Amino acid sequence: MKTPDAPPNLPQPSNFIKNIINEDLRMGKNDGRVHTRFPPEPNGYLHIGHAKSICLNFGLANEYGGLCNLRFDDTNPSKEEVEFVESIQQDVKWLGFDWGDRMFYASDYFEELYQFAVKLIKAGKAYVCDLSSQEMKEYRGTLTEPGKESPYRNRSVEENLDLFERMRKGEFPDGSRVLRAKIDMASPNLNMRDPVLYRIMRATHHRTGDKWCIYPMYDYAHPLSDALEGITHSICTLEFEDHRPLYDWVIDNCLQDSRLKSRPQQIEFARLNLTNTIMSKRYLRQLVEEGYVSGWDDPRMPTISGLRRRGYTPEAIRDFCDRIGVAKSNSTVDIALLEHCIREDLNFKAPRVMAVLRPLKVVITNYPEDLVEEMEAENNPENPEMGSRKIPFSRVIYIEQEDFMENPPKKYFRLAPGQEVRLKHAYIIKCEEVIKDEETGEVIELHCTYDPATRSGADTSGRKVKGTIHWVSAAHALRAEVRLYEHLLLEGGGDEEEENSVWKAKLNPNSLVTLPNCLVEPGLAGAAPGSRYQFLRQGYFCADPDSTEEKLVFNRIVGLRDSWAKIEKA
Repeated sequence: MKTPDAPPNLPQPSNFIKNIINEDLRMGKNDGRVHTRFPPEPNGYLHIGHAKSICLNFGLANEYGGLCNLRFDDTNPSKEEVEFVESIQQDVKWLGFDWGDRMFYASDYFEELYQFAVKLIKAGKAYVCDLSSQEMKEYRGTLTEPGKESPYRNRSVEENLDLFERMRKGEFPDGSRVLRAKIDMASPNLNMRDPVLYRIMRATHHRTGDKWCIYPMYDYAHPLSDALEGITHSICTLEFEDHRPLYDWVIDNCLQDSRLKSRPQQIEFARLNLTNTIMSKRYLRQLVEEGYVSGWDDPRMPTISGLRRRGYTPEAIRDFCDRIGVAKSNSTVDIALLEHCIREDLNFKAPRVMAVLRPLKVVITNYPEDLVEEMEAENNPENPEMGSRKIPFSRVIYIEQEDFMENPPKKYFRLAPGQEVRLKHAYIIKCEEVIKDEETGEVIELHCTYDPATRSGADTSGRKVKGTIHWVSAAHALRAEVRLYEHLLLEGGGDEEEENSVWKAKLNPNSLVTLPNCLVEPGLAGAAPGSRYQFLRQGYFCADPDSTEEKLVFNRIVGLRDSWAKIEKA
């Protein structure tokens, strides 16, 4: 057999999946088509792990000039909601991908899937089983022992057809009967030991209502949905590797049907595991329902909506997914890499502003009481095209509490009694007097003097100081609430195999610290939700939807320290 000529300009392989696709195209498989799909279950919000799958499936389709479908695997109505369907669409679009007119649901094919099951029964390859779930588990066997055949396995075709039709009509209680594939109870792969294809479930479906009381299992609906849509490469995560023989069995035993448009190939890749992060959708649902977080879009959540609300950009997430690559074996990625990606993206994009999170009042005693100067400040030194802004400066300002120390150690270069520091974009000031609360002894105010010859950009003094701190003018600053977010888990990650008590014990009690009395420079008035800034010396922040005209609210996206960059340079 002559090998077809290689298609011109194939993308260069960078992972094993592209190697497979390139080889398929060289061999003329699938008529030269590349058609992928992203098939989420609408039983929760998508998280950063799904972002990897979205970028991979839509990215491959874009790279090869193919197509990618969005298909909802809505085969379990007891856990599915329209809210989740809408959030998934929003997340995929926000990440920068478009499915065009190719949005489908497994429920689109419920009638076809039922008819395929009838054909399997007629061919003697499926049967109705009355074993309970516990009995089926006992009959299934173990990894070292073969299973036992169900006593209902040898029902006649006629009896199976009658029972399956009556299952559809709702004549039997939930869980009383299932339809099983007749494969091999001695198979070394437990997934091939007569797996369940249909179960009885009375639950109102978000699209089909109460039309159906039997629903197909994922391992049955998924391969047939792929084939009905003409999918060529069905890319899924590694936990489905042992399910691939069943995927192939279902398609191969229905392939003669003219309604199937392709013979898709299942390919598995390693799922994303992230340090300090819960990636199990089941546990994420628990966090929401049990009130550990404020909702699916809580900025501590690894959901795409949570990351969006926190201030992450789609470009940063796509960059992260590209950097971690596609592998065949599971591993855990340091969350510092994700944080590095958002820092890199915002370093060029985010305007610099000054914000004081824990204010300490400073009175510049030799500065005229009625004078207000406008100081020139660059918006982003990494991007001169962003221009500059004017910042008001007056006699009374606020600085960070941590930028003053009454009894400083050696090499402390910020403000202290008798010590000088430069105010960013303004003057050099010197601390002359410390005012304390008479009852508590807490420092509540500093009296300082300034040197008029040290104005930033017009310094004629020639004097140098080692410390520079940020500030805001008391008369012009805006009140803000700032929410400081840290990792949700103190260590490790929450996965499906961990008991509730294990992963809950890892929850970080300081994952959210709210500072209600912060002050920001006046240029942030009316900051639109989603606006991102670098607060000088503090980190990157994003205006939250909770902001009002009376009070701004900002979320910390990430701090300025970049441990991943240090690792890369080491």
